[in-house]
Amino acid sequence: MSVYRNSAWFLKGLSEFTRNAFLSASKRFVEKDLEVSLAGRAFMITGANSGIGKATAMAVAKRGGTVHMVCRNKDKAEEARADIVKETGNKEIHVHILDLSETKKVWEFAEAFKRKYKALNVLINNAGSIMSQRDVNAEGLEKSFATNVLGVYILTKSLIPLLEKNADPRVITVSSGGMLVQKLRIGNLQSERGRYDGAMVYAQHKRQQVVMTEQLAKTHTSVHFSVMHPGWVDTPAVANGMPDFHRSMKDSLRTPEQGADTVLWLAVAEAAAKNPSGRFYMDRKMVPTHLPLAWTHSHSSALEEQKLLSVLEDLAKTFQPH
Repeated sequence: MSVYRNSAWFLKGLSEFTRNAFLSASKRFVEKDLEVSLAGRAFMITGANSGIGKATAMAVAKRGGTVHMVCRNKDKAEEARADIVKETGNKEIHVHILDLSETKKVWEFAEAFKRKYKALNVLINNAGSIMSQRDVNAEGLEKSFATNVLGVYILTKSLIPLLEKNADPRVITVSSGGMLVQKLRIGNLQSERGRYDGAMVYAQHKRQQVVMTEQLAKTHTSVHFSVMHPGWVDTPAVANGMPDFHRSMKDSLRTPEQGADTVLWLAVAEAAAKNPSGRFYMDRKMVPTHLPLAWTHSHSSALEEQKLLSVLEDLAKTFQPH
């Protein structure tokens, strides 16, 4: 990663990704965009037991929506569910236990969900993982790739037919501004070559999520796709995954509620669905997916972007239960 790209990104972050930047951006927000009743609408949120996922689940529940919390840890999920029910009085909060790094189980979960539930209007792909060292799952796939990329792809693809049967279907993926320092690379998807740098691998996955969103939006035109950067947010994932960054930036980080604001806006606002599908957002606004003057764009061809999707499709099929 070039020094230019790194420093340009950090300077951009200081002016746009912090808590103060959110407070300043929020002056142009249209309050009534979020004044909606979500009664009768169903939302699936991965990683819904803490951070941005929990804040989103709470906001949806407050507005009367049905929430399907997809979480890895049963105890934490049940505790978060109890908090949400207690605070909102909404009992339509369902817990599903799934580890997105377990590729076959993602398929099994999605297929079982479609058999049991007929309503799903919005899928929010929020769960993510930053690993400190390379590890593989039962299928032999690098775990953070399995969680951040393949798991998101399988869950989304499998649920599209259900989403399409429901009104105003939307898919929102929580990416990260870290992807701005990464150009798409599809030659080392399992991080087998070179030194394993968890934060850079994560940033590459976040770039892949942007490309995935753009490509799926072209293929599935009846669903509104979006991908977003929540800003720099004070969450357990950041504290555990990037402890140095968390320590040095702690006073400037956004709250989980501020991080969730654009997720919620993309999921529920009428204004959001009027924008083109497949775009990248920050603070309720479409933003470029590349830094100005950066090499990240020129090096990633349309061919490579399509290739990523065909590789994911092939991998997904390999582990699909028959």
